[in-house]
Amino acid sequence: MNKPAIGIIELNSVAAGIFSTDTMVKKAEVQVLKSCPICAGKYMILINGDEANVSEAMESGLESSGRFVVDDIIIYNIHETIAPAILGITEVENLDAVGVLETFSVASTIIAADAAVKEAEIKLIDIRLANGLGGKSYFTMTGELFDIQSAIKRAKQTALDKGMYVNDRIIAMPHEDMTGVLL
Repeated sequence: MNKPAIGIIELNSVAAGIFSTDTMVKKAEVQVLKSCPICAGKYMILINGDEANVSEAMESGLESSGRFVVDDIIIYNIHETIAPAILGITEVENLDAVGVLETFSVASTIIAADAAVKEAEIKLIDIRLANGLGGKSYFTMTGELFDIQSAIKRAKQTALDKGMYVNDRIIAMPHEDMTGVLL
């Protein structure tokens, strides 16, 4: 069985991004999670599916994007909770301890969130990617304090290894009003 994967192409042309998104979904069976302009005048294509289809779609997208590609990555064996967190459809009923980790790039945030959720029993709340953030990205999570601490430590190291770490914070006991802010 093919494992899940996510593919990201970042371009410096909106027109090339829209065209490449169409090329990718025509080439392979993938889901478009995001295909949109992002800060700093760039365009992001984010797809998911099984490894083989994501690889095939990415190859097609990179070929059709040509000189407009700024960066690309395929993240294999992605945790099943990543896509719902990117789409903002994660169901979280209440907040325990909360962790926030911020990076300089889309890919590094997704990789860090994947590492966090594989490290400890946490629940992703949301993954925010680049738009309105000056190209930076961040994710939020909730769980028992010791799990959040462990997940932040692992996610931070992942981002540091890539030179993309910005900041992180842990809220041990969030105020009840934070439910309206984060959920």
